[in-house]
Amino acid sequence: MKALGAVSFAQDTASEMLYPVLPVFVTTVLGAPPGVVGLIEGVAEATASVTKAASGHLSDRHRRRPFVTAGYGLSTVGKLLIALASTWPLVLVARFTDRLGKGIRTSPRDALIADVTPTGARGRAYGLHRALDTAGAVAGPLLGLGLYHLLDEQLRPLFLIAVVPAVASVALIALVHERPRHDVGTRTPRARWRDQHLDPGYWRTLGFLTVFGLVNFADALLILRAEELGLSVSAIFVVYALYNAVYASLSYPAGTLSDRIPRDRLYAVGLAVFAITYLGLGLATSTIWVWVLLPLYGVYTALTDGISRAWIVDLAPTDHTGAALGIMQATTGIASLIAGIWAGLTWSGTGRTPLLVAGGVTAVLAAGLALFPQKLRGPGTTP
Repeated sequence: MKALGAVSFAQDTASEMLYPVLPVFVTTVLGAPPGVVGLIEGVAEATASVTKAASGHLSDRHRRRPFVTAGYGLSTVGKLLIALASTWPLVLVARFTDRLGKGIRTSPRDALIADVTPTGARGRAYGLHRALDTAGAVAGPLLGLGLYHLLDEQLRPLFLIAVVPAVASVALIALVHERPRHDVGTRTPRARWRDQHLDPGYWRTLGFLTVFGLVNFADALLILRAEELGLSVSAIFVVYALYNAVYASLSYPAGTLSDRIPRDRLYAVGLAVFAITYLGLGLATSTIWVWVLLPLYGVYTALTDGISRAWIVDLAPTDHTGAALGIMQATTGIASLIAGIWAGLTWSGTGRTPLLVAGGVTAVLAAGLALFPQKLRGPGTTP
């Protein structure tokens, strides 16, 4: 568990050295319009999500660690391609490669965590992993900020340096041990088919998460909004690090709390925070609101990211967690692709319209989940 956290920390350090300035790089250095940022991130995340369904299913039938190794290796290659890109289509290819790796590794990795965690501690386990992972998202922007100034505000050398912690993450996989699963390769096709009949609560929850995914567009557009409100590249590094610091510090407490009270209640609170953040950024007219709202956005992520994984695992058969997680991540990822496309096309310079629409829809979803939580709960969820 701790080894997986170390692997995620190193890879996320590399990713988050790049992510805060990638939208600026694409629009300012490479000259692409804002809609291209939404397209790139939408395609990238959809690629990751669709791949998660296949890798999760396959990892239920085979060992999980090889998928984790291959995934982190591909993401490292993707980061090198970003450093070499001279036009935005090459950035698209690089992000596709990076997120393909994420898709290959994520569901098997999350299922690996479930394999070694007691049922009553799932929220805490996923919360701890998200905290360790996101600690890299704090270190990455701060390291990136220091290097950005050290390198005379040149982005491309920064991108090359980011490959180093990515390579380290692949090397750290040697410390990850997989618990033997006696069912691997022994179930008949009929038994595997029976396992795929997931609880109705799973499908209702999946439907709800997918609807939310249709308005949950890539965070890269939030960074673009921060730039449009007047934040400098250095300030974007700092405020993005603050967002991740809040996310990292609250992930473990939120996960632990979700083992004691219904996960859907905490998720509803997270959606309410999301709505406040998006509506606030849509209405903001000065940079001061970015410093308030982006750190607040970390509360939303802490209350939803790890908790949604534990929530889905609660509703899945114990020997089918990889597939259940993969289906969820694939479906919500396709929804996010659609969100990225419509948000990019309606950005219109300021980004107010997509932010206000997404915030308003999410406020309705949060209210619905808070008022009618029993519609989504299944027999495996926290009472």
